[in-house]
Amino acid sequence: MSVTVRVPAKVNVQLAVGGVREDGYHDLANVFLAVGLYDEITVTPAESLTVTCTGPGADQVPLDRTNLAARAAELLAARYGIDPAVHIHIDKDIPVAGGMAGGSADGAGALLACDALWSTGASREELLGICAELGSDVPFSLVGGAALGTGRGERLTELPVGGAFHWVFAVAGGGLSTPAVYREFDRLNEGADVPVPVASPPLLDALRTGDAGALAGALVNDLQPAALSLRPSLADTLRTGTDAGALAALVSGSGPTTAFLAKDADAAAQISEALIASGTCRTARVAEAPARGATIL
Repeated sequence: MSVTVRVPAKVNVQLAVGGVREDGYHDLANVFLAVGLYDEITVTPAESLTVTCTGPGADQVPLDRTNLAARAAELLAARYGIDPAVHIHIDKDIPVAGGMAGGSADGAGALLACDALWSTGASREELLGICAELGSDVPFSLVGGAALGTGRGERLTELPVGGAFHWVFAVAGGGLSTPAVYREFDRLNEGADVPVPVASPPLLDALRTGDAGALAGALVNDLQPAALSLRPSLADTLRTGTDAGALAALVSGSGPTTAFLAKDADAAAQISEALIASGTCRTARVAEAPARGATIL
């Protein structure tokens, strides 16, 4: 017997970052949008907890207990007095270390799969609580759709979306460390009065009405200057996608993946082709949003 869960990537259409807190985290107003790039997580009973991974970038995925999928199994098992003896296989298609919450998706997917495999009867609130223990982005990977994350991003308010949005994601060579990007954000803002992060009403309205043009004018990522400081070459990628017709371009989360909002599916295909031809990225992927959260197949 095994259980397979499909779980989406995300893009941050707004990432407003406050100053550093006493606990080292930052308060956020983080508007997540789930996009149709997926990892599939399969859990099967085994003699001990093991993790395997296949797909693009699989060689960069940790296969020990630091993997969020393994940690999810351990946390759920500990709560219900279960031996976490499962084989977790990750079939990866979300870019690795790309600012699209691939590791968080794997944690949420493994949690839902183990919950089904073990028939724990855990409530949605319990699962979301475990997700928040695993990491700031993990709860949204479970929920999907669109949501505003506050606190350090783990407190979610689901948001209405009035239509489909077409995206292109340019995948860079190599990754960017999220903690390093936040440290660079703190360095760049040292001595500045960093405002309290709040959700943008025009952006929320654009999501609600499904207006791609309005959404393009409201996209913002406060971590983008830090990501560009650490990886200046991303500016060329952003410029290439904009020149190819993107309505807007931004760094996805902490990067180094860059995201391009397109007018429609045809425009997205043209932008993708231009990015690949430019040599400014390793590859480019087209996806629609919003996508469903973690789903048992």
